[in-house]
Order: sequence, then C-alpha cells, then structure tokens
Amino acid sequence: MTTIGASGIEVSRLCLGANVFGWTADRDTSFAVLDAFTSAGGNFVDTSDSYMWRVPGNSGGESETIIGEWFATSGRRDDVVLATKFGILRVGPVAEGQRQVDGRPEYVRASIDGSLSRLGVDHVDLYYIHRPDPDVPIEETIGAMAELVAAGKVRHLGVSEAAADTIRRAVAVHPIAALQTEYSLFSRDIEGDILDTCRELGVGIVPYSPLGRGLLTGTIASTDQLGERDFRRMNPRFADGAFDANRALVDEVRAVADAHGATPGQIALAWVLAQGDDLVPIPGTKRVPYLEENAAAASITLSADDLARLSSLSSKISGPRTADPNWINRTTRPADG
Repeated sequence: MTTIGASGIEVSRLCLGANVFGWTADRDTSFAVLDAFTSAGGNFVDTSDSYMWRVPGNSGGESETIIGEWFATSGRRDDVVLATKFGILRVGPVAEGQRQVDGRPEYVRASIDGSLSRLGVDHVDLYYIHRPDPDVPIEETIGAMAELVAAGKVRHLGVSEAAADTIRRAVAVHPIAALQTEYSLFSRDIEGDILDTCRELGVGIVPYSPLGRGLLTGTIASTDQLGERDFRRMNPRFADGAFDANRALVDEVRAVADAHGATPGQIALAWVLAQGDDLVPIPGTKRVPYLEENAAAASITLSADDLARLSSLSSKISGPRTADPNWINRTTRPADG
C-alpha cells in the first residue's frame, strides 16, 4: 500500500483504470475484473464520465454506470477508493474523434451530479478535471470543484494533464491530491518541471497508460490486431513505420523480462513503480489473467543496470504520444483575464 501524495489517501500499489468498461469490456467482463481486483486487495478504481463516447449512439458515462451496477450487486463500495473525471466533451461524428473541454463552474456542478447518479453513490473520493480548459482560469474551475468538497459530494480534488504553472495555480485555491498523466517507459515528458512541481507541493502522480497503450506488453505484433474503432489507430506511435520501430524497442524490454522470468508488461510496470512511491499506476484491462499478471509486477525488483537500460529507451521512441500536442499539459487563461 502507499498514499497518493500528501493527501493521505491510502491505495494499493497498482490500481485499476476502467476506461475499457462498456467499450471493449461488457458488463459481465467488467464485473469479473472488479471482483478479481478487489478480492486481491486492490482498492483504487479510476473512471470518467467521458468513457464510452467513442461508440456511436453513446454520449459517455457507460464505465461509471457499470461500476455503479457492480457496487449495487457486490456491496463493495466501502472497499474502493473511487475516482472519476469530468470536462471532456465529444464534438461532431465519433469517427472523427473531435473533442473539447469545459471547465466552466456551472459545468463542474452539473457534471458531478450526473456522475453520482450513474455510480449510485453519494460521493466520489477523488474528482479530476480531465483536461484544464484553456479558456477558463483554472482558479474558477478549482473553486467550483472546492464547492463540491464543501457539499460532501467529493473528498479530494485532482487535475489531469496539467502544466506545472497550472498545478501551482490550482493548489493555491484548494489542496490538489493528484495529477493524472500519461507516464511510462515510452512517455516521460513530465520529468523535470511537472514532476518536480508535484513533489514540491505534495501532489501525487497517477500514471495512465503505464503500458504504453498496450505497446509495452509485447502482445501487439501488428496494427491489424486493433479494432476498427480502436483509438490507437490515430496514435502516431502506431502509425506506419513508427509502429515497427517502437515494437523493436519492446524486444529490449523483453530481454530484461526474460532475465527476471517475467513479461515485458510486468517489467514496464515495475519500472514505473521504481520511480517513486508517490506514483500510483492505473493500468486498464478487460481480462482477469492480465489483471493478475499486472499485479505480480509489484514484486519485481529491478537492478540499477536494469533501470538504466530501460530508461535509455525513451530517447529512441518514434512519434509523439499524441497526435495533438495541445491536448496535453495545457495552460489556462490567466485569472485576471
């Protein structure tokens, strides 16, 4: 167990991202994963009101709904530290992947009520702005989120993919428990200013996609394995040319894995865990065997040579982690407008 930053929130070392629930994982499959996760001692489940919006005819919230149904049937709400997010909106056809963010105070207040209803709970333990709204001062968004804490609807606040200055401005309004951001062997751009700022301010780090969107598992031999609507088809690291180059880097991870009798994915997770106790990765999965495989990563100890060898790979990665650099580490309009 560890704590998320200085918040005092005690969570399991490896946690669970629920972004696939309702999308590639149906209700029964999701229930099985949640049962296995909590039965093994896992306690931190992360979702969002936007999960499922890629599917035609669905405006989002399916992951929250499934988790709410699982709470109702399992009676295990008290066993879970529950996090959800708000602020990402779909714009236009699903196939085009268009999206925008909304951090207006009125949207903050409306979003939490929708999430609580779908989840079937009276509060969430950690509530994130999914992306800072560049057109709204972060002080206004966090101020409205702080009202939710005062109302008992939220216990702790978080930000996702925020720049260092945005994090500082947010903390000046209300304590921020965590920054959720992509972080893995292949995505290390938070190192430096963002990571240092979080550690200075006691903000925990919740890495999403710690397995490089599946690339670091070594199980994707071809992009032909990806479904027609799989968002990775639009990711630069899975593009023609880049994918083969990046897959070759996974062979280096596999070499370390073989020496430990482990899988590449387990080594990738062990590397993230080795970066500090204030990092709480949330790998997502729709299969119980993969969940169990991920959990075993916490028992792997990497040597200094292993860590150095693995850390060298990020400089060789082909392609940025997203096709839209403006979608990450966003700054917001100054508070004085």
